[in-house]
Amino acid sequence: MSASRITFALSLLSLGSVVMGSGIDNPPYKNPKLPVEQRVQDLLKRMTTQEKIAQLRSDGNPKIFEGPLKTTGFGFIPLYPLRGMTPAKLAETLNDWQKEAMGSRLGIPFMPYEESLHGCIDSGHTSFPQAIGLAATWDPDLIHRVALAISQEDRSNGIRQVLSPVINVCRDARWGRMEESYGEDPLLTSRIAVAFCSALEKAGVVTTPKHYVANLWDGGRDSHAVEISLRSLFDVYMPPFKAVFQEAGARSVMCSYNAVNGVPCASDHWLLTDVLRGDWGFKGYVVSDWGAANNVWERFHVVGTEEQCAAALLNAGMDAEHPGVYIYGKGLDDAVAHGLISQKTLDTAVGRILRVKFEIGLFDDPYVDPAKAAAAATDPAHTALAREAAERAMVLLKNQGQTLPLSSSLHRIAVFGDLANGQVPLGGYSGNGNREQRKSILEGLRDHSPNTQFDFVPGCAIGGDAELPPVPVSALQTPGGQPGLTGEYWTNMTFQGDPKISRTDSAINFNWDNEAPASNFPREGYSVRWTGFLTAPETGDYEVSITSDDGMRLMLDGKTIVEDWGEHAAKTTTATVSLRQGQKVPIRVEYYQNGGQASARLGWKRLGATDTFLDHVREAASNADAVLVFAGIREGEGQDRAYLKLPGNQEDVIKAASAAGKPVIVVLVAGAPVTMEGWLDKASAILDAWYPGQEGADAIANVLYGDANPSGKLPMTFPRTVGQCPLYYNLEPSGRGYDYVDSTGAPLFPFGHGLSYTTFAYSNVKVSGSYPFTVSVDVENTGKRAGTEVVQLYTHQQVASVIQPLEELEGFQAVSLQPGEKKTVTFTLGFDQLSMWDANMRRVVEPGKFDVMIGSSAEDIRQRAVVTVAKGVKGEAIAMHPAGQR
Repeated sequence: MSASRITFALSLLSLGSVVMGSGIDNPPYKNPKLPVEQRVQDLLKRMTTQEKIAQLRSDGNPKIFEGPLKTTGFGFIPLYPLRGMTPAKLAETLNDWQKEAMGSRLGIPFMPYEESLHGCIDSGHTSFPQAIGLAATWDPDLIHRVALAISQEDRSNGIRQVLSPVINVCRDARWGRMEESYGEDPLLTSRIAVAFCSALEKAGVVTTPKHYVANLWDGGRDSHAVEISLRSLFDVYMPPFKAVFQEAGARSVMCSYNAVNGVPCASDHWLLTDVLRGDWGFKGYVVSDWGAANNVWERFHVVGTEEQCAAALLNAGMDAEHPGVYIYGKGLDDAVAHGLISQKTLDTAVGRILRVKFEIGLFDDPYVDPAKAAAAATDPAHTALAREAAERAMVLLKNQGQTLPLSSSLHRIAVFGDLANGQVPLGGYSGNGNREQRKSILEGLRDHSPNTQFDFVPGCAIGGDAELPPVPVSALQTPGGQPGLTGEYWTNMTFQGDPKISRTDSAINFNWDNEAPASNFPREGYSVRWTGFLTAPETGDYEVSITSDDGMRLMLDGKTIVEDWGEHAAKTTTATVSLRQGQKVPIRVEYYQNGGQASARLGWKRLGATDTFLDHVREAASNADAVLVFAGIREGEGQDRAYLKLPGNQEDVIKAASAAGKPVIVVLVAGAPVTMEGWLDKASAILDAWYPGQEGADAIANVLYGDANPSGKLPMTFPRTVGQCPLYYNLEPSGRGYDYVDSTGAPLFPFGHGLSYTTFAYSNVKVSGSYPFTVSVDVENTGKRAGTEVVQLYTHQQVASVIQPLEELEGFQAVSLQPGEKKTVTFTLGFDQLSMWDANMRRVVEPGKFDVMIGSSAEDIRQRAVVTVAKGVKGEAIAMHPAGQR
């Protein structure tokens, strides 16, 4: 080549490098060194309308997202179809999908999202105590450590957004989702929510606090329409949301299903734009609760078409529809094409989503290492932390005569409660833990005290009043002649093809909750068929029952005896059949599970027979040195409760066991309060273990035997009767009184209550300063065991222009003390603690006197003081409500 040609070629190469540098092959939005806002605006300019709309869509069905993923890009992919995968396989799958997304025209990654309420919900990850149990620790530092562990497991998988936490303030114990919440108080909820969200956000995992806002109301029912004053809304229900956005940097929020003051939350411009973005400065994106977008059109009927619905949602500030492409499908396409949504509004919504994807590094580093995913999920430090959190969460409600801790010298203990003999329950929105096989509570007790004989008596069940005792293995036989029934498990809901699993099940008595029925099997969308023979021990008429969530049917000798084939929360259906002693009757039971919680149970009882079960309870209790009863409830999403008593025969078992005169210890394994009218005096001790997570069996044993000293405090009030609901500690003054004609208005156990195996003394309260004030108090461990006390500070404004609660939690600290050790605990009382919403809905501190109360619960006040504010202080005001309300 001649020198002139070489020079010409080099000049072309130089020109090409200049062209690439100018952005043709390496556009600014791909440059990680540029400011995020510059990258967002550059990318928006290059996107077509369809590419923009695709960023507002979410779907977990590959048939829906795979095509757009490779062409226009796609906004969000929920990972619920992948929940049966191992952590490494999940990481590999997300890597493959991200490669497809990065190969699209503009190379826009999708946002993979999951549930991580108290641990990644996908298989094989650490399961910590349920959210309400975490709240019972009253320890934001501990919660932050838990959330850091969760973030490591999520992030290593490639999960970049979690639909957690639930920060709705819950003042009604009947709500089925109380277990997912942090309880009834806005301050406690706020501090724990900030601790949780900040840990994940710093790790590059977007949190989605939910449900915005006030999604439980009359009757404790979920997602019913709410009529509420703005003062109550901002005093009680809004503070946790404001806190996580302004303090924890939460980048997303989920709007709720319900309507507030006549407007669906999903299409409320005032909530989603004026307050959220205007007053609070939120820069992230809003997603819908699963199906909340449809509600605006199909349930609330405030719009007439899908197109109008899409416009109402996006114009209000609801950016992305979850979980599938419904309203933001053709409806959104049409709304944009017909001008119901402006290009500016579309760009604003898309920009919010792109901005977060840039901020968390998704464009620059979308892939993960599957080996690191597997290692993070089984980190021994996470397992140890799960046990620590479980022990710290437990609340000792009653301990008459120092019944607890148990002595290792006890020779024989009777154990009742069927939930003690299966894997320790984890609660709603739970993974299965990182153990191959979780211990049962009974195994935890036997491992802890191998020299004690634990006599387990089955038949104490959580089931409803119609649920019958389970059909025992002695009455069942497989087609091959083995005890039990042959269970065949399909990975579809219609028994199509060959079953993936075939095994012998000793009985049909399963409460899988949110877990898979076996390893490497899906947790949703499956069916089961059990076959064999049923043999009655006596001739007679038998009442048979099926209890299931979702569909179930029973066939005997080829005939359908009882059937409830549909999607529903757990419920019981019964029928009566005649059976002859010794006759082998062909039996076939079928079950399918669509989504959410899962359970299947086959029960029976011979009519006219003497019920001898309670005699067995009394006999077992009489032969024991002590009695343990593990009791639970039915609850969860879509399972609000009309009654708060222990369901099934559990209360009868407690009463029967107590008749033997032995110490009876009741351990509650539940996520919400229960009433105890019929058995409180029968129990010597009551321990609330909540849903304690994968390490719960060992943690319960450690607390019962005193290796761990309980330090949990109630994050909600326990009512005496369901008729008191809603009941909460921070009541406003009554113009009449607080009692009923047939009951007291006082709680069974107050907010903040929790006993210890040691005792604590409070003294020497001091106040210094003149706004803001410093309040200190000395706390001493006066017992013989090391322990942790949660010191709680409450205030009450003596005179105010707007009535104020009788007391309001304004500070708390968990303090660990050795026997005889004393520490000084200090609190600050400033604007955040002493301010209120005045008549004009402005946040102010009014001059005057404030009572300061420090103690061990809302009712156990140990020290008091008074502070005086000499001069008022004005703060923020809220955006004017469209109706002109303040």
